[in-house]
Amino acid sequence: MDIWLVDDHQLFRTGFRTLLQRIDGVRVTFEASDGEQFLEQLKVVDKLPDIVFMDISMPKMDGLQATEMALSSMPDVNIIILSMFGEKAYYSRLINIGIKGFLLKSCDFSEVETAIKAVSDGDMYFSEELLTQMSTSNNTMATNLSEEDKLSERELDVLALICSGESNQEIADHLFISKRTVEKHRANLMVKTGCANTASLVVYAVKMGLYAI
Repeated sequence: MDIWLVDDHQLFRTGFRTLLQRIDGVRVTFEASDGEQFLEQLKVVDKLPDIVFMDISMPKMDGLQATEMALSSMPDVNIIILSMFGEKAYYSRLINIGIKGFLLKSCDFSEVETAIKAVSDGDMYFSEELLTQMSTSNNTMATNLSEEDKLSERELDVLALICSGESNQEIADHLFISKRTVEKHRANLMVKTGCANTASLVVYAVKMGLYAI
């Protein structure tokens, strides 16, 4: 598994790289100190990295702009944001452009391993502490549904299982309905809540008290 590190603090990158390379099968194959270096490397590689750990605050080009530019042209890049407390103003914007997760820089390394496994399995990972911040922050997601847009009991069931990380097929099996029906419920949830993707739905559910972290 190829990992890239994008962070302007050399000491942090060195320590993080050392820990990452203790994981079987993990290699740190590229490091950058700003978003411009990351984007330049992304243009010339034959194979995308499996995961990119991206800092938000960096010189020249910050992680927010670099992530937006990368995902606009290469939406399959798996980016996990490394965040500090106090950066919650960026969370909704980053979620809506398709990042795969958030981790606090102060988290235990076991949580980093959990995030790597989740993203490599095709899922997303959000630190519970960050979800708590997001659930209480002001964002652009709809929080007042009109009468016709209120979620049905079945949609609430599907939403809870989405938040639990279940795939469409797993949700279908759990609720004894077809995968196509789950896909329709998921699409309806996106429209009714104004969410752009699964990550946005999770944050919406937490914010509205529909799912407890």
